[in-house]
Amino acid sequence: MNKKLTILYFASFREHAGTGEESVELDVGTAADLFEQLKHRHGSAEPLGHCKVAINDEMADWDAALSDGDVVLLFPPVAGG
Repeated sequence: MNKKLTILYFASFREHAGTGEESVELDVGTAADLFEQLKHRHGSAEPLGHCKVAINDEMADWDAALSDGDVVLLFPPVAGG
């Protein structure tokens, strides 16, 4: 069943998506499912394990279940030094 989700993109994800925010309606169960679909949609090559996700402003695991109406924030790896 499709869920209506709001996706907020940061840093390189924003560049790949061409926007900082979009609404999608997809049949996904977990944050990882969403990441995979969006990765192909926007041509990102970042591996899942290097990225972070938050759901409704709370940091979450990739196996977290998504619900209709959730706001999902995607963060690419952060380079540091």
